[in-house]
Amino acid sequence: MANQKNKGDRHQVLIVFLLFIVLVLISVMVGTFNKINILEKSPVTEMPDIDPVEEEIAESVGKIAIIIDDFGYRNDEISEGFLLMDTHLTYSIIPGHEFSQTMSKKASLSGYEVIAHMPLGTTVPSFGEDEYIIKASMTSAEIEARMEKVLSHLPEVVGMNNHQGSKASANKRVMNVMGTVLKSHGKYFLDSRTTKETQAESTMRMLGVLTGRRHVFLDNNPDEKAIHQQLYLLAEKSKLYGFAVGIGHVKKNTLNVLQQEIPKLKAANYEFVFVSEVVN
Repeated sequence: MANQKNKGDRHQVLIVFLLFIVLVLISVMVGTFNKINILEKSPVTEMPDIDPVEEEIAESVGKIAIIIDDFGYRNDEISEGFLLMDTHLTYSIIPGHEFSQTMSKKASLSGYEVIAHMPLGTTVPSFGEDEYIIKASMTSAEIEARMEKVLSHLPEVVGMNNHQGSKASANKRVMNVMGTVLKSHGKYFLDSRTTKETQAESTMRMLGVLTGRRHVFLDNNPDEKAIHQQLYLLAEKSKLYGFAVGIGHVKKNTLNVLQQEIPKLKAANYEFVFVSEVVN
């Protein structure tokens, strides 16, 4: 009887032990399930939406477009100095001279805008460019042929301005023929305004040629102080009108002033642009 009782006790202990193990396992499983469920239901922490910081770009005070006339006469340290200017400048090449094609290619390859400085008949005697000059006495066919010759001679050009031309630029027929050729080639015209009687700008607009006008001559007086004053007059006009066009020449004093003053004007938020950006 005692043996049977002992066996019964051992069975009960074993059953209790097994029940304890089962309860422990169930508890562990429930805890794990709850933990997983909590993790699944917990919101994912995301980085907040933050707008990228944008650098403030100072608004341009005014756009300044400068043409440097008479490239082609020289190929020296002065002309090279202009080709090292770290700004947008438009270089006007006068056709038919020793360095015309050389300077046109060099300026274009250096990243500058190139236009043709078209010789036009004037009321005062002139020299050179005999094979390219356009005179008011020429027929329309002759004028057209001269225009085509210049554009072929200087294939890099994107536009044109007049060299002298106080007589021819005052002739509406001449300007009409020139404008028709420019339009067919997709070139613009900038009126240098060498005479108050000019018909250039008005005729070009009538034909639908992109055009504009010179506002300031920089170096009619070659003194550096005078050039400095004219450059800052140009800046003031650009501030007043939104943009302004100035014309200078391949001269040492002009180069000196531009080298000294352009960085200062840029620092004052004036923007230097090609002429093609301001014609309309």
